[in-house]
Amino acid sequence: MSRTIEGKVAFVAGGYGGIGEACAKALAASGATVIVAGRDLARAQAVAGDLDGDAVAFDARDVASIRAAVGSAAAKRGRIDFLVNCVGTQTIEPLVDVTEEAYDRIIDVNLKAAMFLAQAVARVQIAAGEGGRHVHLLSVRAMLGVRDRGYSAYCSSKGGLVQLVKQHAVELARHGINVNGVAPTVVRTPMANDWLADPEVYRRLIERIPLGRIAEVDDVSGPVLFFLSAQAAFVTGQILYVDGGLTACQ
Repeated sequence: MSRTIEGKVAFVAGGYGGIGEACAKALAASGATVIVAGRDLARAQAVAGDLDGDAVAFDARDVASIRAAVGSAAAKRGRIDFLVNCVGTQTIEPLVDVTEEAYDRIIDVNLKAAMFLAQAVARVQIAAGEGGRHVHLLSVRAMLGVRDRGYSAYCSSKGGLVQLVKQHAVELARHGINVNGVAPTVVRTPMANDWLADPEVYRRLIERIPLGRIAEVDDVSGPVLFFLSAQAAFVTGQILYVDGGLTACQ
């Protein structure tokens, strides 16, 4: 299998959010055909239309829906070379107030959906016999807790995703499928508003990041493209922390 990006078909789950859209645009600019997937078909179509790609809807909490979306994409384009999983959600709740409903929803979207998106795409890739690449978006919260903030569900979902990446990497290696993860710190997207809206919270955050700023979406899409590129042909089972040095000094 050629290890270049040009001419490949990429299934970008969550491809109309801040990071997901940046990844979709970077892939298209590199010559890939992009399938933008997510719960809101209209938003997926809006991004895909700008990229001359396709759009498909799915419910991240419904395995049958995930399988149907991947099957539809594969049938239309004939293959799926890359999975880029940008699906994610968060609800901040102190440990003593966490509800079962909220915990289940975050685990379902952040971890369980990753499992079954990867499974569905891997089945297509194994059948084709041409290898492939999977990249999952995580967070520095896969490694670090958050003081004085309610992140029990989020941290446990992202920590679990680290091990899912490693396990998928070793299971899929014999099929020529590389699996890696990109784990940024706070990225300037709507999902980060709770970090950015309060000047004092923002000041304390910046003080803890050695490079002195939060991440921009292009800081994340670049490492994603690296894992999909020829330069990463011998890299699998790895988590790249894109965090301005945050995890180096905790």
